[in-house]
Amino acid sequence: MSHNTFGHLFRVTTWGESHGPALGCIVDGCPPGLPLTAEDIQIWLDQRRPGQGKFVTQRQEADAVRILSGVFEDARTKGQVTTGTPISLMIDNNDQRSRDYADIATAFRPGHADYAYFAKYGVRDYRGGGRQSARETAARVAAGAVARKILGPGVTVRGALTQIGPHTVDRARWDWGQTSENPFWCPDAAMVPVWEAHLETIRKAGSSTGAVVEVEAIGVPAGWGAPIYGKLDAELASALMSINAAKGVEIGAGFAAAALSGEENADEMRAGNDGPIFLSNQAGGVLGGISTGQSVVARVAVKPTSSILTPRRTINEAGEEIELRTKGRHDPCVGIRAVPVVEAMTACVLADAYLRHRGQVGGP
Repeated sequence: MSHNTFGHLFRVTTWGESHGPALGCIVDGCPPGLPLTAEDIQIWLDQRRPGQGKFVTQRQEADAVRILSGVFEDARTKGQVTTGTPISLMIDNNDQRSRDYADIATAFRPGHADYAYFAKYGVRDYRGGGRQSARETAARVAAGAVARKILGPGVTVRGALTQIGPHTVDRARWDWGQTSENPFWCPDAAMVPVWEAHLETIRKAGSSTGAVVEVEAIGVPAGWGAPIYGKLDAELASALMSINAAKGVEIGAGFAAAALSGEENADEMRAGNDGPIFLSNQAGGVLGGISTGQSVVARVAVKPTSSILTPRRTINEAGEEIELRTKGRHDPCVGIRAVPVVEAMTACVLADAYLRHRGQVGGP
C-alpha cells in the first residue's frame, strides 16, 4: 500500500490499523531545538479521543502517545527538545472489539471504502476498517502537535462545527469562545440544543448524520505558498480531502463565490501601518496560491458514518446480493471528532509551507 506520506520539507508518514496493537507516525523535517514533550502532544490527542460523550463512539482509548525518537535533553535548559532527526510517535490500541465486525468479514458496507479497498488490493482488514478507519487520524493529530511547535505562538489554528445534518449555525451569533463550552465545537450557543435533539434522534435510530467543519488559521504572514503547482490553498484542500469521510472542501467563500458579483467577491484593500488592510476575506487568505496575510479559512464537508444499524442492500466478496446492518461502536456524527483532525492537517500544511518559504527566500 503506497501513499502513506504527505508533505514536502515537513513530512508525515502514518502507520497502523484500527484493531492492530498500535498506530503512529514518523515526522521528518522538524527543525532542531524546539521544546517537545509527550504532554505537548497529548493535549491535542485528548480533544480527538473517543468515548467522551454519548454522541461519539464509545470505544475507550486513552490515546496516550509515546515519543520513541527525535528528542533529547538540552544540556542548557534541561528540557526536552527536538534534535532534527525523525520523530517517531506511537499510540497503543487497547479497546478493540474485533468480534463486532464478524458479519462484515466478507461483506461490503454501502457508502464505505470496503469495496474499493478490496477491488484494488484483493485483501482488506475488515476489523474496524483497518487503514480505512478514522482511528488513523489519531496519528495525524499527533503530527499536528509537532507542526504547531514549528509555527510557534504567532500562528493560531482553530476549528468549529458549523453544521450538523440540516442544522447550520447563525453567523450573527458566532462566538469562538463557545467552542470550548459544549461537546460539539459549536460557536453558536443557541444551536447546541438543536444539535443535541437531532443527534439524539439519529443515535436512537442507529443511523448517522453529516457535518461541516470550519478551520481558521490566524497570523499566517503574506508570502507562504507558491504559484502554479505549489499553491497553498491547493495543498490545504488536498490535505483536508485526505481525512476519512471528507467529501468536499472550500476555501474562503468557496462555492458561494459563484453567486457573487465581481464587486462583492473583490477583497478591497486600504493602506495600513503594517501592510494592507483588507475590507473582506472572500479569498480565504490565499490569492494566486500565496497567503495574503489575512486569516486562512477553509471548510470541510464530512459525510454520515457508513456503519449504521439500518439494513442496507449490498453484495459480498462472492458477488451475492445481501442485506447488511453494521453492529459495533460508531460515531453517529464523525464530524464532531473531525474538528481536531482538520486543525492538525491545517497546521501540518502551514508548517510545511513555512519551512519551504524560509528555504526559498530566507528569514527566521
